[in-house]
Amino acid sequence: LKMSAMLETSELPAVFDGVKLAAVAAVLYVIVRCLNLKSPTAPPELIYQDSALARFLLKSCPLLTKDGHIQTALYGKMGRVRSPHPYGHRKYLTMPDGATATFDLFEPQSEHCIGEDVTMVICPGIANHSEKQYIRTFVDYAQKNGYRCAVLNHLGALPNIELTSPRMFTYGCTWEFGAMVNYIKKTYPQTQLVVVGFSLGGNIVCKYLGESQANQERVLCCVSVCQGYSALRAQETFMQWDQCRRFYNFLMADNMKKIILSHRQVLFGDNMKKSHSLSDADLSKLYTATSLMQIDDNVMRKFHGYNSLKEYYEEESCLHYLHRIYVPLLLVNAADDPLVHESLLSIPRALSEKRENVMHVLPLHGGHLGFFEGSVLFPEPLTWMDKLVVQYANAICQWEKTKSHCSDTEQAVSGQE
Repeated sequence: LKMSAMLETSELPAVFDGVKLAAVAAVLYVIVRCLNLKSPTAPPELIYQDSALARFLLKSCPLLTKDGHIQTALYGKMGRVRSPHPYGHRKYLTMPDGATATFDLFEPQSEHCIGEDVTMVICPGIANHSEKQYIRTFVDYAQKNGYRCAVLNHLGALPNIELTSPRMFTYGCTWEFGAMVNYIKKTYPQTQLVVVGFSLGGNIVCKYLGESQANQERVLCCVSVCQGYSALRAQETFMQWDQCRRFYNFLMADNMKKIILSHRQVLFGDNMKKSHSLSDADLSKLYTATSLMQIDDNVMRKFHGYNSLKEYYEEESCLHYLHRIYVPLLLVNAADDPLVHESLLSIPRALSEKRENVMHVLPLHGGHLGFFEGSVLFPEPLTWMDKLVVQYANAICQWEKTKSHCSDTEQAVSGQE
């Protein structure tokens, strides 16, 4: 313990210097962005295969052809303003390993545009849950458009819910999300599903759909917003200072440390260390970690028994599952996202150029889960991102209804002949 304390004390000046440099870089980045808030913006880039579905979407979903007054990651990181407080019911599901998964269920507040039962199953970003402002805003808007919403609370993320097994959420574990989806399918046998994932949640939902064809049953479409597609390819870029990625990495790592340590009694007990091969050295490294990669390597990968960080990132990323998704898939990123390096955007671009069911939307501005509209001092609580996801889902629902109606008409005509 003395050696650990000496190590931490000796590294404090270097850590503080890094934080100061990061803070200065962040301030400069914010100033530059604010000076350019009123500059004209081009329509978002759309990459898709020409098909009947794509033409229908472009006609039925006008927000795909103009991006409004979209801005940077400030809104996503600093939080929404005047966020609504939708009322829902919390559900508890016991997992096979003893973990307790939770999700919040919100009923629709109006009739859906096609008059049918449709449920949005939503997976938030890293360490997020249904009480986050951007989730509350999106759920409220979706409810008002006739959608039932089920929002997963990442295992260990809710401060008032204790862990019941020595495991918490990881980058690509789909167990809890799958349990929530199965609950919805069983409880509402007539409902159809719209799958939505934000940031890390986008990786989880795409991986979940691609893991099994059965997971795509009753799924109308999937929307992924601001994910990075491959953790293995992203890890090097996450250590770079370009667009302050290293600073964001530090902030997210600090938040993850707080969440992990808040469950230290369950996660770091003797049984846990024995079952997951954690050593006291690993726990000491957690305290001094300044990046998500260090936390993933010393703690997170061991929840599922991965032998290395490379293996963990390779297996947990949705990159190898995207081509197995056959339902309509909308992939949304922002060109100025400070967390997702531009090199990663070649993944959704290549996929959308090959697959008719995939569309990639890339506006110039939006940051990471920002996409706010309005002025800097008085932004609108509802963002372009919220409206885009709902309008895309509406268009897909109308497309499916139109196909079904045409099919019924053809069968009727064929029967008369």
